Amino acid sequence: MSLKPMILAGALALASALPALAGDIVIEDPYARASTMMSKSGAAFMTLVNTGAEDDRLVAASSDIAAKVELHTHREDAGGVMRMVEVEEGFAVPAGGRHELARGGDHVMFLGLTRPLEQGDTVTVTLRFETAGEIVVEMPVDLGRGAMGGGMQMGN
Repeated sequence: MSLKPMILAGALALASALPALAGDIVIEDPYARASTMMSKSGAAFMTLVNTGAEDDRLVAASSDIAAKVELHTHREDAGGVMRMVEVEEGFAVPAGGRHELARGGDHVMFLGLTRPLEQGDTVTVTLRFETAGEIVVEMPVDLGRGAMGGGMQMGN
């Protein structure tokens, strides 16, 4: 193999490991998973970082891996049972702050998976922010990550 293809291959591998960004928003540690191999739903988790001086908000997400993609969280109902619900208003990302999308809290939900999410695969997710616009994120499928993720904390 000549040097040029090796450098290109290395650059592509490195690019997928770097945080995604647009405007003042940086996406750190994104990953996706399904609850089981036969699941028709899955989820994505990450940290949204706002390096700017003005608040922003994640308002939508899309991906070709699912018939529908929604922003979700867990809320306790009147009977004390935790339920997953859509968050139509999206997730605020304060100026100079961060918002964790983590298992058991806020997350991106894939409904009606068009293919299985298999360990080691990569999925493309487009995140839409009120101010920063769209950010396309290539995220690994990590089915082995623990319940709290790689050092991630519960959602706000």
